[in-house]
Amino acid sequence: LFFQALFNLLIPDHAADAFSPPRLPEPGLWDLLLERLLGGLSRWDAEHFLFVAERGYLYEHNCAFFPLYPLALRALAEGALWPSQRLLRLRSRLLLSAVLLNSLFSILAAAALYKLGCAVLRCPRLAFLAALLFSLSPANVFMAAAYSESMFAFLAFSAMWQLEKGQSWLSGLLFSLASGVRANGLINAGFFLYSRGKCFALQLQGGSGSVRKLPPLWKQLLSLASSAVLACAGIFLPFALFQYYAYVRFCGAGTGLEPTVPKPLLQLALDKGYRLVATNGDKPPWCSQRFPVVYSYIQDAYWNVGFLRYFELRQIPNFLLALPVTLLGSWAAWTYIIANRRHCLTLGLERRKSEEEGKPSAGFCCPAVFVYVVHATVLLAFGFFCMHVQVLTRFLGSSSPILYWFSAHLLQEHEPLLWSEGTDHQTAAPRSEKSLQGQSGSCGKRTPENPVVRLLLNCGLITPLGKCVLGFFLSFWLLGLILHCNFLPWT
Repeated sequence: LFFQALFNLLIPDHAADAFSPPRLPEPGLWDLLLERLLGGLSRWDAEHFLFVAERGYLYEHNCAFFPLYPLALRALAEGALWPSQRLLRLRSRLLLSAVLLNSLFSILAAAALYKLGCAVLRCPRLAFLAALLFSLSPANVFMAAAYSESMFAFLAFSAMWQLEKGQSWLSGLLFSLASGVRANGLINAGFFLYSRGKCFALQLQGGSGSVRKLPPLWKQLLSLASSAVLACAGIFLPFALFQYYAYVRFCGAGTGLEPTVPKPLLQLALDKGYRLVATNGDKPPWCSQRFPVVYSYIQDAYWNVGFLRYFELRQIPNFLLALPVTLLGSWAAWTYIIANRRHCLTLGLERRKSEEEGKPSAGFCCPAVFVYVVHATVLLAFGFFCMHVQVLTRFLGSSSPILYWFSAHLLQEHEPLLWSEGTDHQTAAPRSEKSLQGQSGSCGKRTPENPVVRLLLNCGLITPLGKCVLGFFLSFWLLGLILHCNFLPWT
C-alpha cells in the first residue's frame, strides 16, 4: 500500500485507452486525499468493478465482470463504512472497501493455501513455504487492487481444502461462490467429477467382483454420480443466472431506466461506442443466438479473445511477460509426469502397484497432487492459446496452488539453507540422493523461522535456481506496483 502510493505520486499516469468513467458527483477534499493515497489500486479493470458496484451493469461490456465481488464492495461501503458518507462519496467508500476486503481475502487465501498444502502435500514445511510465496505472489498487485483475484483465491483454495477433508457440500458451496466471482471458476467442477470418479474406481478395484456384490456397487455409482451432477450444477448456477440477468437487461424491452442515466455517462457511451441497456428494440447481436451468452460475446467483440488471435508479432512483449509463469507451469507438469508416469497414464484411477509403493507419498510429486497439476496445465494451455497471454501470471496465481507448491518444491530441494531446520548454514549437511528424490526427509514440522526471509538475508549463498525463482516473485511484485498503478501495461 505504501509503495503504490509512492510510485503513484512520483510517476505520472500513462494516458491509456482504458475504461475511465467521469467522477459523479465532483470529488471533495477527502475524496481527493483518498484518491492520492489509494488511487493506484483503481486502474484498468478495477474501474469496471468500482463502476459496477456504484452504477450497476449500465454498459454491455461491464458484464464481463461477475457480480459477487462488486456486491461485496457495495455491501461494505453501505454497511460498515456508511458513517463516513458525509466525508466520502460512494466511489471513494467503494475504493476503501476494496482495499480492506482484499487485504482480508489475501490473508485468508494464504491460510487456506497452507491448510490445503498440509492436506495434499502432507508436508507442513513445504506448505508453509508455499503460503509465504503466495504472500509474495508475482500477481500481488492484483491481490491488492480493486480486482476479484484475492476473493477468488480465497474461495477456490478453501473449496479445494474442504473437498480434501471430505466436506463435499461445503466445498460445493464455496466453488459455487467462486464461479460467481470469476468465469474460470467453472473449471473447478472438474475437481468434483474427478473426486467422485476416483472414489468409485478405487472401490470397484477393491471388491471381489462377484455378482452378489454388484448391486451395491451400482447403487453407490448412482449415488456418487447424482451427487457429482448436483454439485456441478450448483457450480454452474451463478454463471447461468448472471447470463440470464444480462439477457433480460440488454435483450428485453426498454425498462424506462434510461432517463435516470446521468448525461455524462450517456455522452461517454456515445463517444466510446458503449452499448447501454436495450431501448427502442435495439438489441445486441448475441441476443439472437441459440444460447445467448454475453460473456463470450464480450470477450470476442470487445477484446478480440479467441484461439490463436493473440499470436502476432506486435504481441511479443506480452509473450515475454508471460514467459516466466509459462516456463514454471510447464516445468511443474513435466516434473510431475516424469516422477509419476504410470500414475498419470492411468489418471490416478488405479490402485498403486508394488513397483509404485516406493514413490514419494509426500511432497510435490505425491499422488494427491495429480488433479491439481491437470487443473493448472489446463488453465495454462487455455490462457496461452486463447487469452491475452500477459494475464497468465494473475490467472494462474489466483486460481491454482501449483505455482506456489512447485516453486516451494524447487527451493526446498535445491537450497542448502533450507535443508537444516533452524541451524546455521555452515552446519547444514548435504542431503542424500534419496532425500532429494523422495522428499520424505524434508517434510517435518515447519520451523518458526521464516524461510523466505532466511533466503533473502543470505542471498549470496542462494543457488542460481533459487535466485531465478525468488527473482521472478520479487521483480514481478515490484514491477506490478510501478507499472499497473500508473496505467502502464502490465499482466
